[in-house]
Amino acid sequence: MKTVVIYTSQTGFTKRYAEWIAKRMNADILDLKEAKKKPDSFFDGYDAIVYGGWCMAGKVAKCGWFLGKVSAWQGKRLAIFAVGCSPDGTPEVAAAMKQLLTDEQRKYIKAFYCQGGINYDRMSFPYRMAMKMFAGSLKNKKNATAKDKEMGEFIAQNHDLADIRFIEPVVAYLEEKKNPAS
Repeated sequence: MKTVVIYTSQTGFTKRYAEWIAKRMNADILDLKEAKKKPDSFFDGYDAIVYGGWCMAGKVAKCGWFLGKVSAWQGKRLAIFAVGCSPDGTPEVAAAMKQLLTDEQRKYIKAFYCQGGINYDRMSFPYRMAMKMFAGSLKNKKNATAKDKEMGEFIAQNHDLADIRFIEPVVAYLEEKKNPAS
């Protein structure tokens, strides 16, 4: 299956996942800036198109480009992976992933979450400030729960939770035999 992985990455976690998926699938890989320069016909030769973006505030960075193209790609295997600093399995991750796609889009796009991390040193100034303010608001809010304070401490510091095992569901989906009903 000829596959292309398209990604946008601010601090390197999404790029790392994109590279892992591309290597495993023997796929082409494009930064979103490169992909945007390609004519629509460029993607005709691919059987599968994967988009990866980083998460912030329950949204996936720049996924509008991908979602704006998918109606023309419905005959292809389509996947989106979101990379965030929250641990997999948290209610916040589940809620964000549910809101990522419409019911209609879920019929032909599969969404995945990959745990990433935080690297303040590589983050742009506006995002670094927003994250630091969010962490502070969690730790210092009136009536903060122990969970709020713990989350505030967690996101206030650099950490790397990326693990290649998170690509397994993405790869399994891409390698799955496409049946006529899907």
